[in-house]
Amino acid sequence: MSAPWQRTADGANLLAADGSLGVTIFEEITTLAQETGAINLGQGFPDEDGPASIKEAARAAIAAGANQYAPGKGTMELRTAIATHQERFYALTPDPETEIIVTTGATEAIAATLLALVGPGDEVLTFEPFYDSYGAVAGLSGATHTTAPLLAPDFQPDLDALEAAFSPRTKVVLINNPHNPTGAVFGTDVLGRIVELAAKYDAVIVTDEVYEHLTFGLRHIPIATLPGAAERTLTISSAGKTFSFTGWKIGWLSGPAELVAAVRTVKQFLSYSSGTPFQNAIAGGLALGDDFYRGIATDLAGKRDILSGGLRAAGLKVLPSQGTYFINVDAAALGITDATALARRLPSLIGVAAIPVPVFCHPEGAERTKSLLRFAFCKKAAVLEEAAARLATLKDRL
Repeated sequence: MSAPWQRTADGANLLAADGSLGVTIFEEITTLAQETGAINLGQGFPDEDGPASIKEAARAAIAAGANQYAPGKGTMELRTAIATHQERFYALTPDPETEIIVTTGATEAIAATLLALVGPGDEVLTFEPFYDSYGAVAGLSGATHTTAPLLAPDFQPDLDALEAAFSPRTKVVLINNPHNPTGAVFGTDVLGRIVELAAKYDAVIVTDEVYEHLTFGLRHIPIATLPGAAERTLTISSAGKTFSFTGWKIGWLSGPAELVAAVRTVKQFLSYSSGTPFQNAIAGGLALGDDFYRGIATDLAGKRDILSGGLRAAGLKVLPSQGTYFINVDAAALGITDATALARRLPSLIGVAAIPVPVFCHPEGAERTKSLLRFAFCKKAAVLEEAAARLATLKDRL
């Protein structure tokens, strides 16, 4: 029986062939970028802060003495703001007293949820490619991580393959929508089928919606708004992506009171609470006007388009990105089938770093995505313009 840390590492593809802890591709690529002075478009974090008003609110909260433990569930001000946000945008009406908890980022919400709801003998079903923490926490829990494929170029699931991925042991269906790393956004046909299958197999739906406000030309649909979904759905989001304060680690979870209570039971022994002065600052951020929410998506779409131009000029096949911070390309257009090897060459070759998509997959999925690379465009426009110019030289340097 492997140790918990080994199950965690294995679930996130971090174990070396001999069972030791290997260097992650993220660490490897970041190191290469630093050594070569490359523009790092591998990791998905912004290079500029969010609204000044939110920063000022945090400073004011610190000055006013909001520096001790927040309630384990989160401050009532933030929980109320989350409830208001859900009603404002989606007509959902969670009770801030019993149906919402504040977490140390969405990552803790995901971890606490899986540790609360699954264990050995259970299955956690995700789409593949998958965000690496899903595999890590599934491994830590002792549950089996199963997947349904998202296929290039549009990364929408085949609904028959999705149904085939369910089994009587499927305890949790963990959905990331909008989806990292593919940039896909799922419509009501996909979401509705997930609800039907979850009901058929009596599975809990856990939906990671941290990119909910970062979609391009189409509307995000929370799965909890669909008929039959609310009673079995836990919805997770955070302040990091919407407001560009990823270092504050303020996330939240909402859903039926009995499921929220189960997650809270585990969460209170992970962090208990966090970020007291940041919580009420984010409460104010959630109340920002529609112009703010429209603006962040429009700005990000423009950045996507800047980078896309450079990627096309490089001779790469650019795949659709409907949301998130990320865009994927197929290097097979250049006759390159090993994206991982290319990712290791790019920093010294042209001064740009990216992450190979196979690292977000199990072995079969890695083979299916072996020629794909993910680039992050959540950077300043001038940085992306320089990256695009460097990318345009790729064909001549290969």
